Amino acid sequence: MTPKLSVILLCFASFASAQMNKKIHYFPLETVKLSESVFNKAMIADRQYLMAMEPDRLLAPYLKEAGLKPKADNYPNWENTGLDGHIGGHYISALSLMYASTGDTAIQQRIDYMINELERCQKASPDGYISGIPNGKKIWKEIKQGNIRASGFGLNDRWVPLYNIHKLYSGLRDVYWYAKNEKAKAMLIKLTDWMVNEVSDLSDEQIQDMLRSEHGGLNEVFADVYDITHDKKYLKLAHRFSHQAILTPLLSGEDKLTGLHANTQIPKVIGYKRIADLENNTSWSNAADFFWHNVTEKRSSVIGGNSVSEHFNPVNDFSSMIKSIEGPETCNTYNMLKLTKELYATLPESYYIDYYEKALYNHILSTENHDQGGFVYFTPMRPGHYRVYSQPQTSFWCCVGSGMENHAKYGEMIYARSDKDLYVNLFIPSTLTWKQQNVVLRQVNNFPEVPETTLIFDAAGKSEFDLKLRCPEWTTPSEVKILVNGKQEKVQRGSDGYFTLTKKWKKGDVVKMTLPMQLSAEQLPDHSNYYAFKYGPVVLAATYGTENQQGLLADDSRGGHIAHGPQIPLNEIPVILGNPSEVVSHATPLNNKPLTFAVTGLYPSEKFGKGLDLVPFYSIQAERYILYWPQADKNGIENTLKQRAKEEAETRKLDMITTDKIQLGEQQPESDHFIESKDSGTGYMEDRHFRDAKGWFSYQMKNNGKNASYLYLLYFDANTSRTLNIEINGKKIITQNLEGKSGALSQYLVIPIPNSEKNKENLTVKFLADEKLMTAKVIELRLLTENYEKK
Repeated sequence: MTPKLSVILLCFASFASAQMNKKIHYFPLETVKLSESVFNKAMIADRQYLMAMEPDRLLAPYLKEAGLKPKADNYPNWENTGLDGHIGGHYISALSLMYASTGDTAIQQRIDYMINELERCQKASPDGYISGIPNGKKIWKEIKQGNIRASGFGLNDRWVPLYNIHKLYSGLRDVYWYAKNEKAKAMLIKLTDWMVNEVSDLSDEQIQDMLRSEHGGLNEVFADVYDITHDKKYLKLAHRFSHQAILTPLLSGEDKLTGLHANTQIPKVIGYKRIADLENNTSWSNAADFFWHNVTEKRSSVIGGNSVSEHFNPVNDFSSMIKSIEGPETCNTYNMLKLTKELYATLPESYYIDYYEKALYNHILSTENHDQGGFVYFTPMRPGHYRVYSQPQTSFWCCVGSGMENHAKYGEMIYARSDKDLYVNLFIPSTLTWKQQNVVLRQVNNFPEVPETTLIFDAAGKSEFDLKLRCPEWTTPSEVKILVNGKQEKVQRGSDGYFTLTKKWKKGDVVKMTLPMQLSAEQLPDHSNYYAFKYGPVVLAATYGTENQQGLLADDSRGGHIAHGPQIPLNEIPVILGNPSEVVSHATPLNNKPLTFAVTGLYPSEKFGKGLDLVPFYSIQAERYILYWPQADKNGIENTLKQRAKEEAETRKLDMITTDKIQLGEQQPESDHFIESKDSGTGYMEDRHFRDAKGWFSYQMKNNGKNASYLYLLYFDANTSRTLNIEINGKKIITQNLEGKSGALSQYLVIPIPNSEKNKENLTVKFLADEKLMTAKVIELRLLTENYEKK
């Protein structure tokens, strides 16, 4: 046991008696009803999506693992290729949130059916275990015996089984919390007891080794079970499942996030905060807050989302975000909003809600097709690209699971309360019923089209309380007007970011708040010459055509969540011509069109002389778009575009002859290509991920057109005593020892594929070390139809 962890486990019991003081509380979802708005429309589309899914297909993995006969086949995609059952957990969470938000009896019936079937599965196991993980009992037996083989995206030869089972834990908890289902509570406790027993013989070091594998927010949900039961063994379990490799630098205020898989880390931090609140642990709470500030202020795009190809990019270089088609991942923002909610509860400062609003309007709301249904995985920041939407019968990514939940809980943060305050945080049309105070408050507006909101007391008790109205960071406090029953109030913005009205409220009272909005331009966080336009909290974007949106509605392929259609070369994207200080002046409002602007002064003028229209990003669906605009001055524009064209031409040249591609060391590309390995690991160097091994690793690459003739690999020749020893379908194609002459500079190699293998659809590419030499640090693999030589 490490000294740090030993101290934590010895001390947690003394902390547990005094929870961190939550200064505000949230209203139950059933007490906040949405009125007509884009948010309500999104929730309706989400309900339709939920009801279009077939419960028996979601339940099939659980029945199989329990030894029971399934009533239907598994769904495809991630649900039958290793992550079987993970969507089932998200699904019962989403149903519970939707039921709490709407009171829909059809949703309740589906919850009851899912829980009853899952209970059958649990009863079939004598130890309370339940999961959809294929042949999961085998790996749990190995782990219990101390045979732990962990990697970032695998555990004992399974695709992130801890992450998978976390979704069921969360689902059972949510069914209890939001649908008031006692059966789910009992099942949750039994499943947690199973985990207590599962790790009872493991040392803390063994558990920490296991936690190298992505495991969601298991520490959070175990802390929740403690909060439900008050049994300290569950809080101890939450501590044991808190990943010290991530927590330790956060406790010291160190940023060690660059290159890490983003959504692996965020749920862990939610767990640190949850534990901190339960045991009044200020240092853990501060660590979570440090993480939040780092991610929201240094690592997030204008829409509030973060990551490139699921990983945290360097804070001083966002070029990969502009170039990549794999922009911010929806799951990341889903979890960042959960973390925001936890932090705000103990420190109700308006800047948390400023971020929440930013991410809610501009990322979460934009990730659903409100007309056809369907959820988005990646939101490319690359100018001119597009998003892919899931379908209920084909698509089962992580962001489908979190997406189903996102649009069912819009009421959770609109209002909050303390013992003597009622907070109005978000300007979403809705009605709040505060039963304890006999208050019914109705919020009416056409926000953000009209920058104001009206609060009407349809009922009011006899108590006097403060009404706290958020003053957003995007408005000017001195220009905000607040009227009570038609009379303007003289009130100052408080240090917490709120206007406070103290009054004994009565039925019929009307409060109107006008919030002037301004047009602004936000630069990329690395201060490179890319800008996005905002009006108040709303991010604006230009539509850019509907051509060649291949895979717009996702199929069931492993990579179906990625917008693989043609990329518009960056040198062909319109450029804002002028100085950085002039960028915002290039956008002007269009008369009689709310939240619509024209962006002019674009280069080349012969093509974009009339300008392009800007509209709220959340209103753009199934179209290409420009969010971030390149900027250049008149003197540098030609050189800038020439350099950009050169880079784009080289990239396109390689992409045009590529039939399959893997970015090594990144979760989804490796999982999608069914990685197998022994004594292998991943690393990060020079802003690139890589994989190497003392043993071996292999991938199944796709040669669907049977026209691949070459294997292309990008690697680091940074070390002596390394080898490139490569096989394709068991046939050796190269053995070459490296000398480490190129250092940190990446090198590429193109190797002919044996004629006997060219006409096969699946090519297993294997890298092997030998007795004395590790493999090279391999960055990227491609199958090429032609030979390639870089200019």
